[in-house]
Formats: sequence, C-alpha cells, structure tokens
Amino acid sequence: MRFLLKVNIPVEAGNAAAKAGKLGEIIQTILADQKPESVYFTDDKGQRTGYIFLEMQDASQIPAIAEPWCLALNASIEIHPVMVPADLAKAGPAIERAVRIYGR
Repeated sequence: MRFLLKVNIPVEAGNAAAKAGKLGEIIQTILADQKPESVYFTDDKGQRTGYIFLEMQDASQIPAIAEPWCLALNASIEIHPVMVPADLAKAGPAIERAVRIYGR
C-alpha cells in the first residue's frame, strides 16, 4: 500500500546538522535505505519538510520508516495512506455503495 510520509525537521536540529555538514548526508542515507517512490522537499510552518511517497506492506514497517527521521533529525512525522488514480477507480463501487446507503 502506498503512503505519504510527511517529515518536519525542527529548525534547530536542521541548522545543527547543516552547520556540521551532515544534513544532506543524513537525508540521503535514510532515503537510500527506505527506497521511496518519490520525494519532495519544501517548507511547512518555517521548518524543513519532506513529502515522501513509499510502499509499505504491513503496519509493522512504520517504526523502520519513522525512527531514522526522529532519531537522526528530531523530526516529527505524519503517515497517511494515499491513492493514485487507478486506486481511486477501483474504489468506485465502494463509493457508489456509500452514496446509496448514506447519501440521502
């Protein structure tokens, strides 16, 4: 199943890693281990933020995904299941059923 991992790196931790010349290395090491489908970096509420799309087969994989970011960069994370258009198309019958039952 595809998930969005949102990683917020606190300013202090990000600055410390950047000043030590380690920020890029830490991020690249984690990403090499996690092998995401795609990754985007931006800001969110003044913090360095990554939007990372990856596959997980089981909820037991969450610590392996989350802990490197938390431990290495004191990051806060959010994990959300996401769909591509093909997933949404497969969900059509369930949406139609919900409309029939609850959409009155």
